[in-house]
Amino acid sequence: MSQALDAAFEDLHEHGYVVVEGVLSPGELNELREVVDSTFDCERATPFDPGESPAAAEDVAIEEFLRASYTVSDAELARLMRRIRRSRATNLKTPWPVDPSEINKCFLHLPTLFDQDRSQRVWNLLAKGEVFARLIEHPAILPLVRRVLGADCVLSDCSATSIGAQTGGGAWHVDVPLGQLSEPLPDFPLTMQNIFMLDDFTPQNGATRVVPKSHKRRTKPTWTESDQENEVILTAPAGSVAVWLSNTWHRSGPNETNTPRRGVICYYSRSWIKPFNDFRAGVPAKIAERFSPTVRYLMGFGSNAIVRG
Repeated sequence: MSQALDAAFEDLHEHGYVVVEGVLSPGELNELREVVDSTFDCERATPFDPGESPAAAEDVAIEEFLRASYTVSDAELARLMRRIRRSRATNLKTPWPVDPSEINKCFLHLPTLFDQDRSQRVWNLLAKGEVFARLIEHPAILPLVRRVLGADCVLSDCSATSIGAQTGGGAWHVDVPLGQLSEPLPDFPLTMQNIFMLDDFTPQNGATRVVPKSHKRRTKPTWTESDQENEVILTAPAGSVAVWLSNTWHRSGPNETNTPRRGVICYYSRSWIKPFNDFRAGVPAKIAERFSPTVRYLMGFGSNAIVRG
């Protein structure tokens, strides 16, 4: 384990990514697929829609930004705006002081259906299946994450993606919070992305693409789907995990097949970075209390700002 950990760490440091095969057993893989598919089906049939909340002048700019940034249907965009208005209403109708393109993505709802509803995300998996808690403290992955981000790192997001059949892939990007930082970007990693492959990742079905050593450029890529020089497709059999530093340029590739490509994402950050998801508010206490102390810490229990005085 130590030698494998050393080798993975060196690959991350040098190339910005690594693929670890054979992490999930066939039984674990089947269990995850069953829970993920059931959740995908449920949320596609009844997408989260909080209903109407008061509109604001900034809504026009927010809607224009979302429409320009994501390939969403009119129905999903309308639901997305209702989620944003509901969150603003629960935050005392407080507006953002900057343009939507400059907003920390932690503060902004993002699509659950995209590629004109052919692709899908499911957020907040820890509230939707206890099997996912085992992934975020997996002994083949968490030690690597802690070696890069520190033993006190936290979980920023845990979600699932399904890259739909016959879709064009995502845009090149770096992850939150790097998109909001000025260049040059920090010369050390702030966050790390991990995707547990529920299907074989192939060049044809939307496997993640990365640009090796791009984490050393300290720059952000142009938001485009164009091919990059020296890009690498992260191919591996189902049950593997692809790991990359979030300042490594990456995107989901085009899916030219007739079936979706599924994965579970576990996204970690240094303890002083604001997480992408508020698990303490999003996961009921009766569920969280059944998790291990390690999982609860990663979720933010004992690792978040406190009320003083």
